[in-house]
Amino acid sequence: MPGVDERLRRIEWVTDAALAHLGVEDLLAELLERVQALLEVDTVAVLLLDASAEQLVATAARGIEAEVRQGVQIPLGRGFAGRVAAEKKPVILPQVDHTTVLNPILWEHGIRSLLGVPLLTGGSVIGVLHVGTLGTRQFTADDVRLLEIVADRVASVIQARQAQAQRTAAGLLQRSLLPTRLPVVPGLEMAARYVPAERGGVGGDWYDVFVLPSGGLCVVVGDVVGRGFAAAEEMGRLRSTLRAHAFFSNDPAEALMRLNEQVQHFDRPRMMATVQLAMWEPSFGRLRLSSAGHLPPVLAFADRHASIVDVLNDPPVGVSSGVRRRSTTINVPEGALLCFYTDGLVERRAIPLDDGLQRLCGAVGAGPAESVCSRIMRQLIGDEPPADDIAVLVLRRQQLTEIGPLELALPAQPWSLKDVRDSLRPWLSAVGAGPRAVADLLIAVGEACTNVVEHAYGPEGGIMTVRLELELPDVVATIEDLGRWQSQHEGRGRGMLVMRRCVDDVRISRSSTGTTVVIRRCLAEEICR
Repeated sequence: MPGVDERLRRIEWVTDAALAHLGVEDLLAELLERVQALLEVDTVAVLLLDASAEQLVATAARGIEAEVRQGVQIPLGRGFAGRVAAEKKPVILPQVDHTTVLNPILWEHGIRSLLGVPLLTGGSVIGVLHVGTLGTRQFTADDVRLLEIVADRVASVIQARQAQAQRTAAGLLQRSLLPTRLPVVPGLEMAARYVPAERGGVGGDWYDVFVLPSGGLCVVVGDVVGRGFAAAEEMGRLRSTLRAHAFFSNDPAEALMRLNEQVQHFDRPRMMATVQLAMWEPSFGRLRLSSAGHLPPVLAFADRHASIVDVLNDPPVGVSSGVRRRSTTINVPEGALLCFYTDGLVERRAIPLDDGLQRLCGAVGAGPAESVCSRIMRQLIGDEPPADDIAVLVLRRQQLTEIGPLELALPAQPWSLKDVRDSLRPWLSAVGAGPRAVADLLIAVGEACTNVVEHAYGPEGGIMTVRLELELPDVVATIEDLGRWQSQHEGRGRGMLVMRRCVDDVRISRSSTGTTVVIRRCLAEEICR
């Protein structure tokens, strides 16, 4: 066996620069092979700590690969490896059996002696490195010293690789959970920005926008306390859970209350997040907002300066489950703009928060959403590297005259009828159609589209187009196809009767190139009386 000095020199070989290009798995495999040769042992294994589960997980092994393949997990404080981690000091086992080792794989493979040392970084345990022999061996103080030196080097390399892998994974996770594109909602302009912190890795900031079954819109912005993969992972769970609660509730306070109760029951006890949830009515003229410890939005009217919205603010999610959460109703007239954001946009060291909020108000105006979003980032961030993640979401309610026609081109198939309804409802609400007018037009346009599906093309199928435009005080719907209807279906009296009862005028024209149905309906009864 080489002398101690020679073995110390060979430690440099264990973690030399040639390993720098390897990923975590390949790195561990190479390290274990080198440790096995250095200490002349039969087995070597690394178990890494899963702090949330308080257990060690077999991650890499040589000579006892079954540990990894069978997913061995050792609770902290139990068994050989658990004892090494809990005591944060070397442990020598001259005898390996069921009384000294929790994992049966070790004694079943004939291991007689074990030496284990903790993997430490900054005084914290990240895992255990242990070696074993098939024959009886008296591990010496020199063996312990060598393995501790190796463990220090291995721990620093593993920590660096894990930190980089976690940063990459957290960034990918966070990006994947942000909307790839904002929904197209008639009557609303939207723009958003997400900028990760330049230093310190990713955090738990997010925003979300989705259409509700009612035809309204749900807007969420939130920030999980903490950084790194754990915060990003928690953010993903909160986002998915809140989507489910919001989908089945028309009250943002109730949705946040249920989210908080679920967090208190299932998630880690120290998790905390600020969340703001707003539910817009289908007309987009008003919204209800519930805030869980989050900074209030900024509202800009078309003819006034922007100001902070006075909202009722309740404790963050994860703080208390006994609080009755509240909602604030906000009127949003045509042309008004709302800005939602996370604290990284306005908080700066040595600068009062009120100053940051006033800067934000100065940057927000009632112009086009994309232009306002760009101005906010230019004036509040500029060339300054952000110290914290930043999420910004801007929504502007369009003027009635700005809302363009709705144009759809869909397969003449039964499943397209739902797409027609889902597209008509928000557009009609945005242009100010009353509830009765919305219901009547959905029926009339739906009947016209059903006729196209059933009679225009036959089995080969085709395309139908639907166009809605505003001709005040009316909405005009045009449904066209390029098919050739069978003569016995041209009258289809019941369908025509339904359409004529619902709207003010229906006109049908047919030619050799297709059929066009034009439907006209007043926006609201009080306008057309």
